[in-house]
Amino acid sequence: MRSSDYYRDRRIDLLLNSRVSSLDTKRRRILLEDGGELEFGALLLATGADPVRLPVEGATDAQLHYLRTFADSKAIIARAASAKRVLIIGASFIGLEVAASLRARGIHVDVVAPDRQPLERVMGAEVGVFIRKLHEGHGVTFHLEQTVSRVSGRTVTLSDGKDLEADFIVLGVGVRPSLILAEQARLAIDRGIKVDEYLETSVPGIFAAGDAARWPDPHTGERIRVEHWVVAERMGQVAAKNILGHSEKFDAVPFFWSQHYDVTINYVGHAEKWDVVEIDGNLDARDCSIVYKNGGRTLATATISRDLQSLQAEVAMEAEKQPQQREVA
Repeated sequence: MRSSDYYRDRRIDLLLNSRVSSLDTKRRRILLEDGGELEFGALLLATGADPVRLPVEGATDAQLHYLRTFADSKAIIARAASAKRVLIIGASFIGLEVAASLRARGIHVDVVAPDRQPLERVMGAEVGVFIRKLHEGHGVTFHLEQTVSRVSGRTVTLSDGKDLEADFIVLGVGVRPSLILAEQARLAIDRGIKVDEYLETSVPGIFAAGDAARWPDPHTGERIRVEHWVVAERMGQVAAKNILGHSEKFDAVPFFWSQHYDVTINYVGHAEKWDVVEIDGNLDARDCSIVYKNGGRTLATATISRDLQSLQAEVAMEAEKQPQQREVA
């Protein structure tokens, strides 16, 4: 994203096409795959997450596509240039956003997922029904509560025995945090790299940020891990300040958005479970807010065509806690 001059002028050594093979926390060194070593005074792990790769019986590697990198995106676009029909496995954000993109190119799209409704586990059944209708209105065909049993050439057989045709398959079935380096270094792990409120791991001087990090969230009172780039960006900023000794707590309210054709869903907060969903407005009219509560406390708010209300919800959540800073020794 930057020129080589940018990094050089700021005394940043950017090592491209290079991977770290292990961390030596006692000697404060990292070992590179090419045998080189680097010393560190402080270290930030931003290893991200890797796509969950499903075994699909009979499918070749050339038939299966994932979307995690720019190269993945270009590969899907290249295949789409000559495709007539595409099958997507997974009815969450990645799968549905790919579906919308392919439909914009005039390609027939089948979506296969074990869920009762798209996005139901993240946003609830009512929003799931709305999302399904939205995509169906643009020509997407859903095969819900189904999985792929096998592939033979262009024929994809579902768990109910139905056969579909597909030029290629896109899998959007989630990601797993990349923990190999952290595990090898024996950092504390809790379904992610465990960090404190300052994003420091169990080893002093080693920090973690982004999809791989699980932190104590002051808004829910629980440890959470969030897989959205705005959160990763904000975590990186706070981790950098703390590496420089500022002792700033990471207490930002998580935020993301998802685009489906001309409909944008904004989401602030974090709700893994809830007991009440309050909808103000009308989903079908594409003008509403959806509030997720648990035990009477608002955990998250999703909005459609209500950007101001989304910002107000974020401000309200920010005001619920009182940031405190750790004293610098």
